[in-house]
Amino acid sequence: MTGIRHTPEAPTGRRPLAPGAGIDAHRHDTHQIVYACRGVLSVTTGAGAWVAPANRAIWVPAGTVHEHRAHGDTDLRTVGLTRNPLGLGRPAVLAVGPLLRELIIAYTGDPPAGAADGERDRLLAVLLDQLRRACEQPFHLPTPEDARLAAVCELLWRDPADTRTLALLALQAGTSDRTLARLFRSELGMSFPQWRTQLRLHHALLLLADGTPVTTVAHRCGWASASAFIDVFRRAFGYTPGKAFTM
Repeated sequence: MTGIRHTPEAPTGRRPLAPGAGIDAHRHDTHQIVYACRGVLSVTTGAGAWVAPANRAIWVPAGTVHEHRAHGDTDLRTVGLTRNPLGLGRPAVLAVGPLLRELIIAYTGDPPAGAADGERDRLLAVLLDQLRRACEQPFHLPTPEDARLAAVCELLWRDPADTRTLALLALQAGTSDRTLARLFRSELGMSFPQWRTQLRLHHALLLLADGTPVTTVAHRCGWASASAFIDVFRRAFGYTPGKAFTM
């Protein structure tokens, strides 16, 4: 990332983003919760990529250089925090239930006319309490360091529907499937099948946000059928892809 902008305090508020729009690389001296109550938001850092639909939020700790990208018509909400209620020093995807969703929307919106003194502080206190209870979601695509692993990840990133086995991919990368399997676990923290599923779900969310039909998404992302895609998506996110942007 080049031309990194520095903002001392992470902002709190609302920022509508058109499809494809984004916020270039920047960092804050304070922490931030990034949430899209409509659309899908991706956050990229030097450590990898995170993506979140409307039942997920992204935690960005202080000092992290990151950039945002909107997929679909996105209603971006950000909450700047001087304290770290999660104790996490790395970005993470968090589950957002109905209460936390409404708290974020209320806190990032304009205060109602006649709001009592201290009402905003009380709202933040409840929001922080709900954040502490939010479960971290294993939905992250780490950046590989080994050149062989990076080459394979790049191939599949460009074409998530590629169905080649690890052995065939290893052959193209000039290594063995055993070495690649070890690298997936040691560098990316997951097996090759787990990483490929994460990659496909990542692409699927972005395609769905752009209005691509479910059957087309399934085909482009490498599932044998729409029903197989729907089953994996439901298990990952708790709802079907057809409901992803009607919630």
